[in-house]
Amino acid sequence: MECNQRKNMTKCNCTYPCNKKGICCECIAYHRSLGELPACYFPKDAERTYDRSIEYFIKIYNER
Repeated sequence: MECNQRKNMTKCNCTYPCNKKGICCECIAYHRSLGELPACYFPKDAERTYDRSIEYFIKIYNER
């Protein structure tokens, strides 16, 4: 399967510098291995906190 990194970058909202940017399968696998969610699950203001925890995800969506 071919990665569409360039296309993925147009939708990637992650502001953290890393080598997985735009390579969604690697990004998701990495964050899930840590018990986290990737940046694309979070709204822009929440993403900038770099808190990728599932607990934080639930908290912000319960508040909105």
